[in-house]
Amino acid sequence: MKAIEHRKAEHLRINIEENVAGKGISAGFEQWRFEHVALPEISLAAIDLQTELFGRRLGAPILLSCMTGGVEEAGRLNRELAGVAQEFRLPMGLGSGRALLEDPGLLPTFRVRAEAPDVPLLANLGAIQLNRGVSAEACRRLVDQLQADALVLHLNPLQEALQAAGDTDFSGLLGRIAALCSELEFPVVVKEVGWGIAADLVRRLRDAGVAAVDVAGAGGTSWSEVERHRLSNPLPARVAGAFAGWGIPTATAIREGRAAAPEATLIASGGIADGIDIAKAIALGADLAGLAGPFLRAAAAGSAAELAAELCETLRLAMFAIGASDLSQLRNSRRLKPA
Repeated sequence: MKAIEHRKAEHLRINIEENVAGKGISAGFEQWRFEHVALPEISLAAIDLQTELFGRRLGAPILLSCMTGGVEEAGRLNRELAGVAQEFRLPMGLGSGRALLEDPGLLPTFRVRAEAPDVPLLANLGAIQLNRGVSAEACRRLVDQLQADALVLHLNPLQEALQAAGDTDFSGLLGRIAALCSELEFPVVVKEVGWGIAADLVRRLRDAGVAAVDVAGAGGTSWSEVERHRLSNPLPARVAGAFAGWGIPTATAIREGRAAAPEATLIASGGIADGIDIAKAIALGADLAGLAGPFLRAAAAGSAAELAAELCETLRLAMFAIGASDLSQLRNSRRLKPA
């Protein structure tokens, strides 16, 4: 097994088996509460969860966020998740495609279009790879191979810094992202991996031509904790452990990102635990809410479809209980108050 495949296998195992949530930090949703509406004046049956992403109609504003690929077990999990995405008409992000660019033989572990013919699929690549010589043509090849609708570029400077041979030269990257956006004919999304994107960077990314930003805040999976579990040397493991509470809470990143870029397509991920968190994320300003770790663990347990059904039903009932018949009304609701 190549080094990159070994790392992917370790990441997959650790995310499923270990407690890799941030420590001493939350996503911030507990700081907000919906004001219950005893007379909602709407019918539960009429509540509409539908929305759109990149021209495709979605059943609910829920993204199966970028997770895995590159090893055999990842392929099995991706196919199961894709089936759920298709059943509930939810967009799905795939794991980082760097390994696929280096070894096209890994395509079966990523390719899921047959299982999800009608939903947006998001290819995924570390933005740092643009500084390592990955070209627009290579990005096109990745998207074409996966029959994807868009490309996600993930930002993970802290994770790279904690890896023994991580890529840590992020200089000039915003300009390269802007150049890529101008050259590609499909949407480019930029996301963090769980430490959040500050409001000023949301604005700069939008100005650079990025089609959507996933603020991916702190409070869910901490990749410093994931990397800590991979480290056998106690010194770097302690350094990684120092960052267990690092990052911008997701709720803060949503509110401030929306204020900075009112017209942007904004995705909220990081520490979203249930359908009420999804409702709060949208009321705070997000267009979609993304979950990775919960879906990954549910897929490993064979219960991903059950999780999707639970999220959709909880969101629907939360909207009913505040009198919001569709996502526009939820987004503009005045029923979300500081706790």
